[in-house]
Amino acid sequence: MDFLLSQWRTAVEIIILAVGIYYVAVFVRGTRGAAIFTGLLVLLLSLAIVTHVLDLVVLKWLISLLTPFFAIALVVIFQPELRRLLAQVGNVQLFASAREQRENIEVVIQTVERLADVKIGALMAIEQASHLNEYVESGIAVDCEATPEMLECIFFPNNAIHDGGVILKDGRIVSAACIFPLSRRQDLNKSLGTRHRAALGLSEETDAIVVVVSEETGMISYAHKSQLVRGVSAEVLRAFLTSQLVPVTSRPRNFLDWLRQFSPAGLKRSRTAAARGESNSHEAARSDSP
Repeated sequence: MDFLLSQWRTAVEIIILAVGIYYVAVFVRGTRGAAIFTGLLVLLLSLAIVTHVLDLVVLKWLISLLTPFFAIALVVIFQPELRRLLAQVGNVQLFASAREQRENIEVVIQTVERLADVKIGALMAIEQASHLNEYVESGIAVDCEATPEMLECIFFPNNAIHDGGVILKDGRIVSAACIFPLSRRQDLNKSLGTRHRAALGLSEETDAIVVVVSEETGMISYAHKSQLVRGVSAEVLRAFLTSQLVPVTSRPRNFLDWLRQFSPAGLKRSRTAAARGESNSHEAARSDSP
């Protein structure tokens, strides 16, 4: 018993390190720089083992010298992900009303259904933990209650503010005609239009959920966490928004909830949603160029 009491600090350290390593591994696995990170890690570990076994003094000195630069390289490689991570940590929401969130979701669903039926293009970003002030300032301030009718008016063709994106926050339209950053990914289909690239670009920089309606085909898509899912139905979009925005009964939207999205179950839900829209995206990519 005395031994256990004297070693409790060691046990706490092991648990903290294990949890930290686990979440770092999960976080890295889902990013575009995962292959680079893995390659650098394997290279450094291999060199460290060889130099230790063979007692190579010069290589030991070089590894100790390059280790700080390795840390800097990781910051550069994962800059977008780290930026989004720190923004989420600093701006987590403590509580959210399930009823209000469901009402806000229905506004988005009704809007995309109406616009999709008449093939009117739309680009809507739902702000979450990361503040979108930078993009709000690039547009025109609206600050009114979000309703399907108001959103339809904004995106109606030839309207002075129909170009660009709309930012929604807490059931209100904050700004319209906003300029979102375009994704710089090289693996995107060449036929992918500016509207979809802007949606994906914003999802790479922030944790916002961006909903898109194609002007050419009326296709509904959404982007979240650097992933674009195209050709979804209103029901699929409603289910996704509910899973992301509506808190589980009597559970606060806090830091622990935020961590759970990186758990295997949370990643599985994201991959399932992405796979659901992947089959439709290949067929639609040829004709969809909003």
